[in-house]
Amino acid sequence: MNAFLFKRIDNAPLIVFRVLFGLLIFLESIGAIFTGWVRRAFIQPEFTFNFIGFDWLQPLPGNGMYFYYALMGLFGVFVMIGFKYRWSLAAFTLMWTATYMMQKASYNNHYYLLILICLLMLVQPAHRYLSVDAWRNSSIRQISMPRWCSVIIIAQVWIVYTYASVAKLYPDWLDYTVVENLMLGRKHFPVVGALLQKHWIHVFVTWAGILFDGLVVPLLLWKPTRKLAFFASVVFHLFNSFVFHIGIFPYMSLGFTLFFFDPQLIRNIFLKRKPLYTAGEIRVPGHKNVCIGIGVAYFLIQLALPVRHWFIPGDVLWTEEAHRMSWRMMLRGKGGYIHFKVVDKATGKTEMIYPKDRLSPKQRRIAATKPDVIWQFAQRLKKEYAARGQDVAVYALGKVSVNLRPAATFIDPKTDLAAEKWDPFRHSSWILPEPGSEEKSSDPDKKAVNSAENKPRN
Repeated sequence: MNAFLFKRIDNAPLIVFRVLFGLLIFLESIGAIFTGWVRRAFIQPEFTFNFIGFDWLQPLPGNGMYFYYALMGLFGVFVMIGFKYRWSLAAFTLMWTATYMMQKASYNNHYYLLILICLLMLVQPAHRYLSVDAWRNSSIRQISMPRWCSVIIIAQVWIVYTYASVAKLYPDWLDYTVVENLMLGRKHFPVVGALLQKHWIHVFVTWAGILFDGLVVPLLLWKPTRKLAFFASVVFHLFNSFVFHIGIFPYMSLGFTLFFFDPQLIRNIFLKRKPLYTAGEIRVPGHKNVCIGIGVAYFLIQLALPVRHWFIPGDVLWTEEAHRMSWRMMLRGKGGYIHFKVVDKATGKTEMIYPKDRLSPKQRRIAATKPDVIWQFAQRLKKEYAARGQDVAVYALGKVSVNLRPAATFIDPKTDLAAEKWDPFRHSSWILPEPGSEEKSSDPDKKAVNSAENKPRN
């Protein structure tokens, strides 16, 4: 164990990744401003849907979130050049995590992954070479690193890809329904839009997704297949970037491949002036057991989180319970409509609340399909009416469709959501079971269900 984890190797892969990582988080932060994402996610909405329990995290008023993201971009630059590396990355990590927790309308597995990579990079000696810190303090300058620096990145990547592959092994993915619906939403793309509708493309993407996610890490680890796996990674991630527009994730994923190659090769390509480390010393720190214990605990959590939905009744594709932080990426198209019936308990007076009057388009999308968000909105309505001196019951009325199947009632319309408690570790009985896919419906309400583009019509 000591020889494996604490043997020193050339640190070229880590140094190059730090530069790339800093650049990417800079681009992610600044890009969020100039693409209008910050405006749509934080400024335009009347309020945000926080992760439950984090209601105290609120967006800055006015244009404050523009300055917030600009500051994150600055910290990204500092990470890239290695200036006050740990402080800069710690600040970015806290700020990014806060924005992640304060709104769920734009939830993305890749945003969660960025938090994890930030945490892993915080414990890395990534500023020991080619950095302002090393230039200002030559005593910290090093050309080597312990092997565990590469191991923890590779382990995290393996967990993400493996769970993503396993999650695809279900009927709607295997019969090409999911990919067909995904590509239908790209029909308008110039030049390639029509090509993406071809059945053979759907077959290829379906099986490429399963095989790439499941095999890329082992193939990158095995030297005879490493170059082939890298080439496949370039094609796979550039395709995803072009077709699905998923931000920095494809490029960060390509950056991960640095840790699979011989450090000498990375040094020869990117850092030719850097001295090559070949001594291969084994330096075991005095706090070895503490470090190993923390690492084991971290990765046990990472292995456990994606399987927690197996311990909650119902199909996670329908219920959404335990969906987040599980690497269940692009597995289904889900949409629907919803409105809320508010009943004054004292007078019996009824009022209908329509999300289109209160929520942004992205918020309407999740308010129709995510049970925790439906519950949160009901709780918000309860508080608003309580402020007026009214004690009310709140009922959710609507339907949901998964992968364009016939729409079905999602939330029990007889349950007063204002009186319910939220338990993230148990199934909420007011989420109705999904009807069998063989059932046919002539209900005209199904026409209100989203298309494959997942655009709501609240």
